[in-house]
Amino acid sequence: MNNPTVSIITPSYNQAEYLETTLRSVLEQDYPRIEYLVADGLSQDASPEIIRRYAPRLAWWVSEKDKGQAEAINKGFARASGEIIAWLNSDDVYLPGAVSAAVRAFQAHPEAALVFGDVVSIDAAGQTINVMTFGDWGLDDLLQFKIISQPAVFMRRAALERAGYLDPNFHFMLDHHLWLRLAQQGAMVYVPERWACARFHENAKNVAQAPGFAREAYRVADWIATQPGLQEAARRLGPRIRAGAERINGFYLLDAGQPRAALAAYLRSLALYPPAALPDWRRILYAAASLVLDVRRLRAAYLARRKSKYSPPETR
Repeated sequence: MNNPTVSIITPSYNQAEYLETTLRSVLEQDYPRIEYLVADGLSQDASPEIIRRYAPRLAWWVSEKDKGQAEAINKGFARASGEIIAWLNSDDVYLPGAVSAAVRAFQAHPEAALVFGDVVSIDAAGQTINVMTFGDWGLDDLLQFKIISQPAVFMRRAALERAGYLDPNFHFMLDHHLWLRLAQQGAMVYVPERWACARFHENAKNVAQAPGFAREAYRVADWIATQPGLQEAARRLGPRIRAGAERINGFYLLDAGQPRAALAAYLRSLALYPPAALPDWRRILYAAASLVLDVRRLRAAYLARRKSKYSPPETR
């Protein structure tokens, strides 16, 4: 793997406000062999015009109606020729040097099916609101719904071909479902570096459609129990899997402004396996407080506190 080709796919749909920043974050990487593919779902905003401006620097692009994010990404997977593959959504960005760092991780770990780094959460204006750090996680951790952030994940093509592409029946937990399949094909390697930024804004799927993630977490948990290659682990981990799904439900339901339902999910997680939910103890307290206090003021104070933690001193 001496300077292997890295194929990156961007699925695009009506995200013109952020798309150019995404494209440039890929095209301005310092790695010399990037194959960049863009699958637009026939956007009705300025996205196709933006893509056309960058078309000479793209390996392939299309703007045509599709059935959603999974189909768009799978189109790119099918056309990609790189030994390493990733996708970057049209409102997220790579940080400088991310692709080179991912290649080095694969070169150092020939057993790896996927490598992943840390991710900075940013708002619509690009300001930092959180930093998501992970750990040396493996399949057991994924089965318990420890979530790694998709923008900083890179996959070995051979492992992806064995695992299969994204399942279009999943619309929200489609990445986690794929990681579970990939982790059965080889090792997961964590690099404690910031590789990407995930943008949170009012139209982002993980904000505007947060309850969908909660519903699909249950579906993934049910799917785990049916998979021959995972049944032994499912028996060994027992209630930890469902406790992890309940924690994810609580997380997203709280972000969706449903504190009562979120608190109920967190309490179910605690009842099944307390260590699953305890890392979210601040969110659990916030959900409980939201039932008796002014939710809008409480949420505004929570977001302001979190954002100030990551703001440069001169802007505080």
